[in-house]
Amino acid sequence: MNPPLGLCLAGPTASGKTQLALALARDFAARWPVEIISVDSALVYRGMDIGTAKPSAAERAQVPHHLIDILDPTESYSAARFAADARRLAGEIRARGHLPLLVGGTMLYFKALREGLDEIPSADAALRQSIDERARREGWPALHAELARVDPRTAARLAPHDAQRIQRALEVYAASGRPLSDWQGQARRTDAAAWPMLSLEPVSRAWLHARIAERFAAMLDAGLLEEVQRLRARGDLHAGLPSMRCVGYRQAWAALDAADTSGLLARGVAATRQLAKRQLTWLRGMARHVVACDAPDAIEQGLATARRLVPS
Repeated sequence: MNPPLGLCLAGPTASGKTQLALALARDFAARWPVEIISVDSALVYRGMDIGTAKPSAAERAQVPHHLIDILDPTESYSAARFAADARRLAGEIRARGHLPLLVGGTMLYFKALREGLDEIPSADAALRQSIDERARREGWPALHAELARVDPRTAARLAPHDAQRIQRALEVYAASGRPLSDWQGQARRTDAAAWPMLSLEPVSRAWLHARIAERFAAMLDAGLLEEVQRLRARGDLHAGLPSMRCVGYRQAWAALDAADTSGLLARGVAATRQLAKRQLTWLRGMARHVVACDAPDAIEQGLATARRLVPS
């Protein structure tokens, strides 16, 4: 058997992906030295360290990491750009005789890499600004109602306050005259077996929820609010940017706007739980090899699964 193009390690937030990734790097060191490619739409941003749970300097010193700290928070990144970057990097890593290990929780990025993307119209900054201005006047629930009229299938799967996805769906409709749901589902599928996926998923949602609460509290203790204050102080960032819509940053920004941080922990935990729920929904539709992240021997199970997926 030939080695895969890359080994994917996915899972919801707080499932233990970083710990397993480092364990895999140590375990594979003798036969396939590992280099990690981040599959995370927040880790690409510089200056956003605490709220993204970015790997520490010590962790990054143990194994090379890619696609971390590559953009300023004023910039945007896309699934298509990720897929191109990841394929290029994976080829360079394999050329060095190393194993690309793709680690993260941005499931659209995994889908783009393993299955391809629909040919949806590209982003239009002017349209996005117009939609954002309407949202400030009318509120996102009103725009969600509009989306329900022009694209009921997409609206049905989005919450009324899911600003980023409502904006994108309305943008596509305004740009093309066609609903987003018409564009989707036509991707050219590639061989997902070339990018085998190991997925950390909990048997008990309560276990994951407890981890999420503990981690968000730790982020606040580590200075998440101060990190967002520093970002706000730059003067060139605003709440509508993709970077500032990341879970944790959005809630901290809103709390600072309101000059009331008393409920930030509860709101941050709730938003992170919703993110994990969406990640698990994505994973159920993907070809993958599941390891119970709440099992006492999760690391050992993950290592055994990875050894089967990557031949000697």
